[in-house]
Amino acid sequence: MDLIPPDGPEGFERYLAEIRALALPETPRPEGWVPCTELWYVDGAEWLGHLNLRHRLTPQLTEVGGHIGYDVRPSARRRGHATAMLREGLTVARGLGIESALLTCDHDNVASRKVIEKAGGVFEDRRGDKLRFWVPTA
Repeated sequence: MDLIPPDGPEGFERYLAEIRALALPETPRPEGWVPCTELWYVDGAEWLGHLNLRHRLTPQLTEVGGHIGYDVRPSARRRGHATAMLREGLTVARGLGIESALLTCDHDNVASRKVIEKAGGVFEDRRGDKLRFWVPTA
């Protein structure tokens, strides 16, 4: 499934429809993919970042991906956006029945580790280059 939006309003509408469909359990998807909600973080018309919320874990996601992944645009970093995005994402996760969300980050990504810990993340272990944390959603 190609999620790169083509030019024009109709192409963007198709792109949005594909993203919405990925959250539905009945949507066909590549092997190993799970239903996933994508949330965009914006300030007015300015896109600051996005968060992907995987509705369940596979063995691979348990090792390295977790329930939630997020990214803030480089020019918008270090302003608290990741913390705000994760806080909102955890609320959505709770609505999906996830009581504790698994988040992972690279062992040397100090900024992401601080965001996860600020959200209540409890360090579980390190697997390869990834640190794994469980974060309560309530």
